[in-house]
Amino acid sequence: MLLTTKQLFTQCYSRYAIPAVNVFFMEEIHGLFAAAQEAQAPFIVQTTPFARDYAHPEMLLSMIGAAARIYPDVTYSIHMDHGYEAHIFDAIQKGGYTSVMIDASHDDFDKNIERTKAVVAKAHAKNISVEAELGVLAGVEDDLTIDAAHSFYTNPQQVEDFVKATDCDSLAIAVGTSHGAYKFSGGQGLQFQILEEIQKRLPGFPLVLHGGSNVIPEVIGRINAAGGKLKTDAKGVQEDEIRKAIPLGICKINIATDTRLLWTMVNREFFRDKPEEFAPTTPGKIFMEEYKKFMLKKFDLFGCANRAGDFKTSNS
Repeated sequence: MLLTTKQLFTQCYSRYAIPAVNVFFMEEIHGLFAAAQEAQAPFIVQTTPFARDYAHPEMLLSMIGAAARIYPDVTYSIHMDHGYEAHIFDAIQKGGYTSVMIDASHDDFDKNIERTKAVVAKAHAKNISVEAELGVLAGVEDDLTIDAAHSFYTNPQQVEDFVKATDCDSLAIAVGTSHGAYKFSGGQGLQFQILEEIQKRLPGFPLVLHGGSNVIPEVIGRINAAGGKLKTDAKGVQEDEIRKAIPLGICKINIATDTRLLWTMVNREFFRDKPEEFAPTTPGKIFMEEYKKFMLKKFDLFGCANRAGDFKTSNS
């Protein structure tokens, strides 16, 4: 069942969160859809402009559409993450997406409102949900690089005016996470006092947590033991932080880094242990199974396992 993110968030608010998972290639899509069908968990499959440039939008959407036919008992949304107007308007015009994100967080407040309103007007005309962003996350993801000096937390005093002015459907906020594999190296963790204040000012409004990967130390260790050279001081969003954030309005949690690290671990270990191999399909099958197991754990953590039935009832 293909829904908008607004439909997902109406059901899950303060009860559980929906994982929003970036995908680039077939093995990821298989693993994600297979896990969701087994867990009966709603999810958001999302592509970035970088992924669209890498694989081509038609290829990505065709693979997602094929997965929906292979795994017919899934409840999901298709979201464009961190889009700019050229990508977003192209996606709205050509179809396939039920949600888009306009990332104007690097602009000043008034310009962010102006750009977001323009996207909302076009998207809502096609029944497409819009995620906006207020506050800037540091880190590296795809072709997006923001250093810590230019990042800042979301100002709770601005959120009401921003949502009212833009009519966006959800809001990504900066409360201490960062993009990429080098999160929380300073150990600060999520800033719950900011999140609590934002929820007080926007009761019932869906909030989004970008940079939601955990960066599992065991995975980093296995990558490095198989020839990798990743830093070992990274600390992602911890499980207790996720559980605490959901009742405070976090409805959507973005995952990208963890799945990339998983791919790296599987492939490095496979070719280290089997140097005579060269076919991509064997490690690909291993990766799909590891990806599925990873997502099943995320569905349990986010509280959305066995929740797909909520939407069958509400949309019947």
